[in-house]
Amino acid sequence: MQPLTNTAPVPFARYLPARANRRIGADHAQTGRDAFALAAGATRLENSAEVERFLPDILGRALARCWIDAEFRHRFCSDPRTTLASHKIELPAIIDIEVVHHGQKRPMVVVSERQGGGLARRRLLYLQLVMVAGK
Repeated sequence: MQPLTNTAPVPFARYLPARANRRIGADHAQTGRDAFALAAGATRLENSAEVERFLPDILGRALARCWIDAEFRHRFCSDPRTTLASHKIELPAIIDIEVVHHGQKRPMVVVSERQGGGLARRRLLYLQLVMVAGK
């Protein structure tokens, strides 16, 4: 049997049988990594190319955490940039992050880049967690 490793955006160990739960808990104890961390460590994104490459994973973890942590959801939806900064994730000054609800329970995060120092913005990416079922 292959050893279980936790690659989920949020910890799920409490839902597993006790035997598997012990192994995943040991993995976290060995790495010393916070199970709810948005990134492996302090992260500084320097430009829009790095934002487009690395920020989707970070925001995916943030959105997943929003589902299970009401306090985090409130802070993230109110001020996503400050919330990311509190998790040691730095973004370029020209990057804007907005959380949009559009009348839905699940928020959508829109990341855009200010161009030319003015009000013009170019959307770099957006993320929204959705539930998909297939057969």
